[in-house]
Amino acid sequence: MKISLTHGYFIEEDEKEQEIMRPYPPLGVLYISAWLEKNGYDNQVFDSTFSSFSALKKHLLKKTPDVVGIYTNLMTKLNVLRTMEFIRSNEQLSHTKIILGGPEVRNHIENFLRHGADFLVLGEGEETMLELVKAIESKEPTDAIESIAFLNKSGEVEKTKERALLRDLDELPMPNRMKIDMPLYFNAWKQKHGTNAISVNTMRGCPYTCKWCSRAVYGLSYRRRSAKHVVDEIEWIKANYDVETIWFVDDVFTVSHKWLKEFVEEVNARNMVMPFECITRADRMNEDVIKLLKKAGCFRVWIGAESGSQRIIDKMDRRVDVNQVREMIVAAQKGGISAGTFIMVGYPGETEEDIYETIHHLKTANPDLFTITVAYPIKGTDLYTEVESKFLEDLPWQSNTDRDIDFERTYPRKYYDYAVRLIVNEVNAFKAVKTGNTLAAAKHKAKALAAKGLMAASKR
Repeated sequence: MKISLTHGYFIEEDEKEQEIMRPYPPLGVLYISAWLEKNGYDNQVFDSTFSSFSALKKHLLKKTPDVVGIYTNLMTKLNVLRTMEFIRSNEQLSHTKIILGGPEVRNHIENFLRHGADFLVLGEGEETMLELVKAIESKEPTDAIESIAFLNKSGEVEKTKERALLRDLDELPMPNRMKIDMPLYFNAWKQKHGTNAISVNTMRGCPYTCKWCSRAVYGLSYRRRSAKHVVDEIEWIKANYDVETIWFVDDVFTVSHKWLKEFVEEVNARNMVMPFECITRADRMNEDVIKLLKKAGCFRVWIGAESGSQRIIDKMDRRVDVNQVREMIVAAQKGGISAGTFIMVGYPGETEEDIYETIHHLKTANPDLFTITVAYPIKGTDLYTEVESKFLEDLPWQSNTDRDIDFERTYPRKYYDYAVRLIVNEVNAFKAVKTGNTLAAAKHKAKALAAKGLMAASKR
């Protein structure tokens, strides 16, 4: 049986990522690949990141797979639709079964099925994908397979019972990195940042309820690989690649202090410490945690807040105190760890006062790095439900993503685009003053004043 797995993300189409250049391999696809291989099903992975859509088409025509599995998220949705259209319109691929999985499929079931998918994998994919492949190979019925959706013989959407999540993540093999050209990622990082990185996942799910965050794959859960299992992977990485740092892609790396202590002991006992960065929450940090992170090799920690306004943080159901966020950013820096944070503007109800609170927050905490975006609602989230009745346009599903959705905010969307400029330049001016770079400070101040004027002009 011929199986091809892909994901439909092309960095050549993503101008923002070309500027940032922090690409990561498709770990979800590589986990599926490893699980299939472990159970006797060889497969090919077409890693589209550094490739092109034309190359993907050539791959499909050359391999004529019996099954194509495509990881689907908000960013790749349109390319996934394009890929399905190509498969469905090509006689050589008329036998190919299309299986979609990933965070985007659960909340758009009928649309994906009507646009060409044979099956959708809802939630965690390893066991479900394996059962689907077995059924397709043996031409057995699929309606008893849990956590899938498909069109039945009457053309109606059928959704099966939800599958229980894997209880023991140590049963998972390591992601099948050997299926793709990892040095492409390392070289891209090295050229842009002077150092390279590899992504590692130690947990699945998140126990928190932030309204803007999608839980379409793992739900409201928290499961973790053992510290030994994670360090086994680090040991394998060191033996197989010339890589300098790790990016732990977990939502809240320090959620369990018990696990963190076990990880610190294991990685040090085996002399496997590697520099890494991770994401966490201020309420899951303290001075002891910072010391543990430092001992484990952490060189940067990203501490989420999304706003400097406690009122907006509470609206997000973020369940964190903005003062604690500031304290932990400063404490991490004092502990010898670089600190970054995330900011989101344009959240429902956000006012100009809240935006200036965010500027104050960033100047007070003074993180080494911060990222900033304008809020958008992802279907299936509480934020989406909250603003759905306030959408400004009814956008065609097949040619847009949730990123394109605008809704009635305190001010028009353009206002918040200018607010991003204001925040970035106000904070950069502040940083320039602190380092004595008066010329840079003056330039950023001028840009901030211009952004402020545009904000005022764009108000209703």
